[in-house]
Amino acid sequence: MAHGMGVGAVSPDWPPLTGTEVAGLLRHYPDVGAVRGILSHSPRPFSAASVVATAGGARAAVFVKRHHARVRTSAQLEDEHAFMDHLRQRGAPLGVQICDVLATATGARALTLGEWTYEVHGLAPGLDLYRDALSWTPFRDLGHARAAGTALARLHQASEGFDRPHRRDQALVSGFTLFSSDDPLAAMADYVAARPALADYLSTRPWRRDTQRLLLPFHDALRPHVDQLPSLWTHNDPHASNLTWTDASPTAKVAAVLDFGLADRTTALYDLATAIERNTVEWLALTEGRQPTAHHDQVAALMAGYHAVSPLDAPRRQALAALLPLVHAEFALAETDYFHGVTHSAENAGLAYEGYFLSHAAWFHGADGQGLLAFIRDLTL
Repeated sequence: MAHGMGVGAVSPDWPPLTGTEVAGLLRHYPDVGAVRGILSHSPRPFSAASVVATAGGARAAVFVKRHHARVRTSAQLEDEHAFMDHLRQRGAPLGVQICDVLATATGARALTLGEWTYEVHGLAPGLDLYRDALSWTPFRDLGHARAAGTALARLHQASEGFDRPHRRDQALVSGFTLFSSDDPLAAMADYVAARPALADYLSTRPWRRDTQRLLLPFHDALRPHVDQLPSLWTHNDPHASNLTWTDASPTAKVAAVLDFGLADRTTALYDLATAIERNTVEWLALTEGRQPTAHHDQVAALMAGYHAVSPLDAPRRQALAALLPLVHAEFALAETDYFHGVTHSAENAGLAYEGYFLSHAAWFHGADGQGLLAFIRDLTL
């Protein structure tokens, strides 16, 4: 079973990896021994992935990830892998651990076989405490929230100097191209036009009116801060489930950062706002007709951990609060495009657009959302 768009587990969109399939793949990797068995299947929804035990070779186990070629090609993974290389080289002195990407006998680090694109990673150190945690579910402990903030700030330090441009025209990328623009409606029109499936989905919906009503007021608040947001390659999905941990205690530290599938050029504060959005507001309550709970104590701990490495002065807190109601929007459109055009799920496309793109923005117009934004602006660190 896989994580769905709501609180329940669902049948996966992509078939799980099999022993025969993985054995055939790993023959291309000289540093990996014969397959002993598949140890686990990831519940993440957008690809199929497993930890695979091997016999002999330099590694006892590897992590295999398989994408449909409509989602990722080998060429499209090059930027992601180069970013991981950069972080691995710069991050070790800062305490940021990134798993390595293995190469085939010909030096390729992504392999396309038929309709599938594969990548093989070394295992990350640490415990995967949040393996089964859904996005938009909170940290177990305030100590974990603080540790995650510290790790994110160190990741941003390690990211400096990676100068590749934005990943253009790729499925399922969480960028900051629409609301960094002076004219988000025009930028969104171009974004939609470049994605035929998304254009088809939105053709019967008043997306311009909805965007103007729900999102442009937040863009007006962000506008004075945009020039003070230097661009940076960032993770863009810094949920607790994309971290491993040194132990299972409330005082555990982050051992490694996982899954750079949504990484792109955004800004450091965009990534921090995404961490707040992913971890501290229980958005899945909306799928059950309930109002989300916002965990202000976890927001404070996450920001305090970040502040200990990269200070969040009053202007940066103002910018962070201005970003928060907007960081979900571009990925929500990317998900809508994916569900309508790739998996052909009308239900999930509707949840991505109505329940994510629109409803999350609407929540920030209410008392609870406004209260969270004021809390971030006024927080003393």
